[in-house]
Amino acid sequence: MAKKLKIRDLTLRDGQQSLFATRMKQENIDKLLPLYKDAKFYIMEVWGGAVPDSVMRYLGESPWDRLRECSKAMKGISLLSALSRGRNLFGYVPYPESVLEGFYREAIKNGLNIMRIFDALNDIENIKSSIRMINELGGIADTAVCYTIDPKGTKEEEKIFTDEYFVNLAVEMEKLGAKMITLKDMAGLVNPSRIYTLMPKLKAALNVPVDFHTHCTPGYGLASVLTAIIQDVDIVDTNIWWFGGGSAAPAIELVDIFCQKLGIELDVDMAAVAKIREALKEARLALADFDLNKDKWPRDFEEAYAAMPKEIDAEFDRAIEAAKDNREDELLDACHKIDAYFGFPKPNEIVKNAEVPGGMYSNMVANLRALNAEDVIEEAMALIPKVRRDAGLVPLVTPTSQIVGSQAVSLALDRRNGKPDYTNKSNQFIALVKGEYGNTPVAIDPEFRKQITGDATEKPFDVSGYKAPENPELEQFGGVKLAQNEEEYLLLELLPAVAKIYLTNKRKAEFEAKGNKAETKSAAKENTAGVGNGPILRAPMGGTVMAIKVKPGDTIKAGDPVLVYEAMKMENDLLSEMAGVVKQILVKEGDVMSTDQPLIEFEAGGEVAEAAPAPKAAPTPAAYKPAKPTTAYKVQPVTGFDTAKALHPVEGGSGKAPVSLKNAGEKFALNLPAGSTLEISVESDGSLNIRISTGN
Repeated sequence: MAKKLKIRDLTLRDGQQSLFATRMKQENIDKLLPLYKDAKFYIMEVWGGAVPDSVMRYLGESPWDRLRECSKAMKGISLLSALSRGRNLFGYVPYPESVLEGFYREAIKNGLNIMRIFDALNDIENIKSSIRMINELGGIADTAVCYTIDPKGTKEEEKIFTDEYFVNLAVEMEKLGAKMITLKDMAGLVNPSRIYTLMPKLKAALNVPVDFHTHCTPGYGLASVLTAIIQDVDIVDTNIWWFGGGSAAPAIELVDIFCQKLGIELDVDMAAVAKIREALKEARLALADFDLNKDKWPRDFEEAYAAMPKEIDAEFDRAIEAAKDNREDELLDACHKIDAYFGFPKPNEIVKNAEVPGGMYSNMVANLRALNAEDVIEEAMALIPKVRRDAGLVPLVTPTSQIVGSQAVSLALDRRNGKPDYTNKSNQFIALVKGEYGNTPVAIDPEFRKQITGDATEKPFDVSGYKAPENPELEQFGGVKLAQNEEEYLLLELLPAVAKIYLTNKRKAEFEAKGNKAETKSAAKENTAGVGNGPILRAPMGGTVMAIKVKPGDTIKAGDPVLVYEAMKMENDLLSEMAGVVKQILVKEGDVMSTDQPLIEFEAGGEVAEAAPAPKAAPTPAAYKPAKPTTAYKVQPVTGFDTAKALHPVEGGSGKAPVSLKNAGEKFALNLPAGSTLEISVESDGSLNIRISTGN
């Protein structure tokens, strides 16, 4: 009897999240669901992850409706799964258990079968309660070990992320009640040789099924999946052709070819998959605005497979033999030739060396594009290893990938604007460094914690400080409550700012559908007076105004928070750079602001803050002390393509040091004519761009 391999299809959740920034509309999903019934995938991942956030934020849709429609269409044929970030649920902050339980109960009631639970820090304490709740509520608890790697150059005896590290975590998860274990390689960094040694150890140590989840971004995905299959993995995660490869998981069609040659039965109806594949063309066309490869689609599978030359067919055989013998270079060469023939993207060297997940990369690009700041992507990518290192070597998986990625963008913008590193910090980055997300794999330098949070003391998340969001009556829409039922209020608890805008728009639409005319509140009487002659506080970067904390007539000091804005899904407090009396507010809640846009005007004569000081040298990385083991852990210099060049030597890179990093005691002076300005920016290769303006 042939061995069977089970498949978890990611197309409708992780596939579209990794390739198209989770912008797939419900109408397009509805067209695909009837076709999925015949495919009979073991598991379909349809919810969780970025879906609850994105469908509200970008599509104006209900995440609950999405789950219900999937459940209604599948009728129990495939197990439906969602991805949960443990104590962070589907959001970006830790939540109290009452919120977790509410979401899990509603999800299971609406048709969810499996909840894949992970913690971005691999802190086992953060997933205990979720495992218990899912099992008690009648769901299946699937727990994920987040794969990550030590910095380049780390000595073998000093490595933290060993095979034993991952196996021990998996064993603990099974003891806590996990019904299956996933090795979750969100960045696609697990190479075939590592799977060759790690997968057998996981299989030997566990009594529950093992699932393997990886991405193709850096070029390991297909080869590592093949190796996992040969090493007896129970389930692999794949996408259907047009949503596979690149920064997503491998395409099931290529996995099927390997399985046919290995004599392994793929537990899926591939004829039905072909029908889904054809329908996915239209779905991908609808996502063109978010398609990182819209001009470089893969070849049509049927046509390419029918015309496949003997030498490419031989590469499948060569890959299998190389995988069996752990000949990694030969295996990767064969798989890269297979990918090239079928038209899948080449390995992304920037992503590979910055060591980031594909979904993180696509979301960074999509968000920067929306902020008209795409030109900062290479600088931000190159700074990711530094931010990750500073924050305790956290694995890069949501929410830490989003926190680190958005902070790297802020760091790049700080440097471009001549400001010290970490001048702009998201509230979530502050919370991560403070300790509210849990124990980081490597202890954070207390001096860095003090720099970011103002206190060197680690402070874990305290649920007693949680404040349930308000559910106000909306007078402008007839006095109805913002959230109309429990599931809507849960959305407010999960993502207060995003859900507030989504539900407000929903109530407005309902009000106007009854023939009413809605009156919306505006800021500063629609700013009819325009911008006057007073000092202006401007936006440091693009984003959405979530809350305004001041009003005209308020007297504020420099450093006071004046509004909360969201950029790249992170909330930031905007601190005033000046003191004075607020004359008028030039934006309103829900507005999308652009970089340097005027936000608040002060009364003339207000005290303007001094110009920001010149950038200071970042401190040389200190020797970190991990929680387990307790021996000192020395962070090694960042090396590799682009990354090292973007960091100056004191940060472990090879780029040119800016003027402020010259040897101690060495003087530097620059005399400028009156009225002139000096602008210095650090380019992505580490060089300086200096511009002097005379004022003319």
